[in-house]
Amino acid sequence: MAGVIRRLDETVVNRIAAGEVIQRPANAIKEMIENCLDAKSTSIQVVVKEGGLKLIQVQDNGCGIRKEDLDIVCERFTTSKLQKFEDLASISTYGFRGEALASISHVAHVTVTTKTADAKCAYRATYSDGKIKAPPKPCAGNQGTQITVEDLFYNVNARRKALKNPNEEYAKILEVVSRYAIHNSGISFSVKKQGDTVSDVRTLSNASTVDNIRSIFGNAVSRELIEVGCEDANLAFKMKGYITNANYSVKKCVFLLFINHRLVESAALRKAIETVYAAYLPKSTHPFLYLSLEIAPQNVDVNVHPTKHEVHFLHEDSILEHVQQHVESKLLGSNSSRMYFTQTLLPGNDCAPSEAVKPAANPPVVARGNGDKVYAHQMVRTDSREQKLDAFLQPVNNPLSTGPAEVVTEINAGPREDKVRPQDAEMEDVSDLVEITHVQEHTAMPEEPSESGCLSPETGPPPHKKPREDVDVQMEKGERRKDVTAACTPRRRIINLTSVLTLQEEISNQAHANLQEMLHDHSFVGCVSPQWALVQYQTKLYLLNTTKLSQELFYQILIYDFANFGVLRLSEPAPLYELSMLALEDPESGWTEEDGPKEGLAEYIVEFLKKKTEMLKDYFSLEIDEEGNLTGLPLLIDNYVPPLEGLPMFILRLATEVNWDEEKECFESLSKELAMFYSIRKQYLIDESNLTSSQNEESDSSSTTWKWTVEHVLYKAFRTHLLPPKHFTEDGNILQLANLPDLYKVFERC
Repeated sequence: MAGVIRRLDETVVNRIAAGEVIQRPANAIKEMIENCLDAKSTSIQVVVKEGGLKLIQVQDNGCGIRKEDLDIVCERFTTSKLQKFEDLASISTYGFRGEALASISHVAHVTVTTKTADAKCAYRATYSDGKIKAPPKPCAGNQGTQITVEDLFYNVNARRKALKNPNEEYAKILEVVSRYAIHNSGISFSVKKQGDTVSDVRTLSNASTVDNIRSIFGNAVSRELIEVGCEDANLAFKMKGYITNANYSVKKCVFLLFINHRLVESAALRKAIETVYAAYLPKSTHPFLYLSLEIAPQNVDVNVHPTKHEVHFLHEDSILEHVQQHVESKLLGSNSSRMYFTQTLLPGNDCAPSEAVKPAANPPVVARGNGDKVYAHQMVRTDSREQKLDAFLQPVNNPLSTGPAEVVTEINAGPREDKVRPQDAEMEDVSDLVEITHVQEHTAMPEEPSESGCLSPETGPPPHKKPREDVDVQMEKGERRKDVTAACTPRRRIINLTSVLTLQEEISNQAHANLQEMLHDHSFVGCVSPQWALVQYQTKLYLLNTTKLSQELFYQILIYDFANFGVLRLSEPAPLYELSMLALEDPESGWTEEDGPKEGLAEYIVEFLKKKTEMLKDYFSLEIDEEGNLTGLPLLIDNYVPPLEGLPMFILRLATEVNWDEEKECFESLSKELAMFYSIRKQYLIDESNLTSSQNEESDSSSTTWKWTVEHVLYKAFRTHLLPPKHFTEDGNILQLANLPDLYKVFERC
């Protein structure tokens, strides 16, 4: 039997229509905010209770509603923005159907308080099912309109139960208000929960669009914004907005799209723009987009969705293509630089469990094999103990090396011999630049002065007996001690100077254990430049500042091997006066005419350093003869000679930058100046990138030399002698560039 067709009751019709327009509290607030904007408001305040289900209050300072219109304001199809159907072709307001307040009043209790500019007082009226309950009552109030919605969906139980999470609904409300706040930069918005004193979203009327984006989405978005804007007279559209550059990406796309100032969505436009970003952003990440399109009203059909959530417009494909091309051109221009936030990731217990390499020691016996499986992305394919053949092929012409000759150092138990054996004499380097002399090590007889000028004990103490407390520097007698200096020479003296012991303790306390482990077990990859080098540790690749690490290495050697250095004998004495004059000619010295004539300063430096000759020679093996010539430098590590181009500036700083008044500060500052002079510095090495082809051929040998020295002398010394300080983890001297598990993720995407 055929069913009977009946006319639905008007109440049922209105509730069905209300359910289409007002799907959740956020839709109700969106409709009311659009009414506020149509009323030319400059301040919109939203108060919510229980996610909008219990209370929504929206207040503005717009033009208000006339008292005569309050009777029908909540009836369906009552509006001040449209008179005939043809007006839809040029509609420029948000509302036009007159359904917003009517729909809300059919599913909630609505109270409207309003005052126009020419009214003497405000009027309040309450509504239910689109009808006014009682005549409007006069009351106190500010200009504008306040709409209060209580018990939303009180008569639609199914909808009420579906919206049972107030926090989720409040988040939707914040999202809607935030988007309108960004688009309407000249209007003040605020949203808060009832009873709260602080707003969760708050923008100022004098804030710009970028200011609003910053206050809502944070600095991470606002600092990466690119302003976009284009227009086309033929297509009758204009576009403006802000998009993020290639430095910013998030897991979920944030797309704010306004067409003729109406918040809408366009899946086609979103897909077109994200296609452009796919070439710049990592896989599964998205940008932040805010676009405002203004299209000729006669080309837009806004009446295609109950909530006006979507719109249709003419020439859609052409406009989307135009917008896509403009966004792509902006991204191309912003891709000249990329920002990377680096952090030193160190070996140790702080690594993620997923990245830890499975232990191979004592694996359980399983049916598939006799060890736990180590996956390819966790496998360490290098061994720090391996040696390279070129380690044994030392370059012949080596300005940074002492040459292949071995230094022979002996300790005899007998008295000092008058005759020095040939192998203990000075050895001339093949480069004829530097000669090395090691003082022959002999144990002094009782009552015979040692080379440092201190007397040995009258009776020889046992090798490990505590030295006498009344002597700061003592000669060691008896058997050779197990510990040797960094230059592989036996220690001659035991140092008990409090200042030196304090400096050693400071170095030890500042040491970073994980960094020390990384340097001890690293595999050298190669030199990027004289200043930077690459090393591998386990599955990670690091960029190390060779200059800073070598400077710290030589400083620590100077402190730990204090007064136990060999001598690098200069083949020709270097006059301190000429070195000082060369340094003063250098702009780096900072000399000005106010400092006096250079000649006088140079003479002062010579006389000053001559007074310190005894101490410099005894403690630092820095030898200056009576005529004021530099004749010897300390041998800090084997097979290494400092870049002598820095010698003039070192002599100048030795006289001017060292604190000669206090013992501890003197040793510390003097050691730091020596360490700076000995360190690898790019200004004293040939930069191959700026050379012509002929110059490149000439510099091949010298380039090979400093690279060999860096790899096989300095980084070899880093393994055993350097205690890296903790500040290296923060100042960018040691940076992690990549790690194997992350690289595998990249390769999987490719």
